[in-house]
Amino acid sequence: MPDYTDEHAQAGIDTELPALETWPNQFKGYRIKTEIPEFTSVCPKTGLPDFGKLTIQYQPDRLCIELKSLKIYILAYRDLGIFYENVVNRILRDVVDAIDPVWARVQGDFTPRGGLNSSVDAEYRAEKRKP
Repeated sequence: MPDYTDEHAQAGIDTELPALETWPNQFKGYRIKTEIPEFTSVCPKTGLPDFGKLTIQYQPDRLCIELKSLKIYILAYRDLGIFYENVVNRILRDVVDAIDPVWARVQGDFTPRGGLNSSVDAEYRAEKRKP
């Protein structure tokens, strides 16, 4: 039996989380950067907590993320079993689905585990903008 199963690898990817609420953007061509210095989730294999700092950056098109809803969304990860590689990619997917930005980037800098630090980056760039 392998140490890590398909269930471990897929854990948390499609779990229902609180919605990211939005508000209409009034300007073009700027960047929003939000840092979450005390992010926590749970390793789906060991059940032990994972800690890190998340940075979400994006250039809004028509919508921006409402910060209180982002906080509630991020807090939902606290008890969620999900690998931190999947955390970063899941958050990027959810941000893109919510606001369809010009571009977005999510970076996770996670605290050492077993003497190893990990940093995970995921980025999205819109191919074509809607008229």
